Amino acid sequence: MPNPAPPPPAHPAPKSRPFHRRFLGAVFLSGALISASLGLGVLGYHFVANLNWIDALLNASMILTGMGPVNTLGTTAAKLFASAYALFSGLILISASGILLTPIFHRVLHRFHIEERDLK
Repeated sequence: MPNPAPPPPAHPAPKSRPFHRRFLGAVFLSGALISASLGLGVLGYHFVANLNWIDALLNASMILTGMGPVNTLGTTAAKLFASAYALFSGLILISASGILLTPIFHRVLHRFHIEERDLK
């Protein structure tokens, strides 16, 4: 008598890209977002606040990471730019973190077999 076929798994594996490809895509996307934001800040500090390139990079990096400005700004336009860039940088930090954590959270949901209907 032949052996019966094994029963299908209760929760079949998802048919999607492997985790490492999704994670590398998220790393690339969040890195591109941060790089573009840093470039915008460097250009703004150089042309609006009249800082040299290295000081503009330093200020933009410090604001983007949440540390705060380094150089004092003399003009009203430079202060307005720094204020807007600081608010923008806060949103970019949260967005990049969310993009980077999404594949990990997705993997955890699949690991514990949490279905979409269970979340409603």
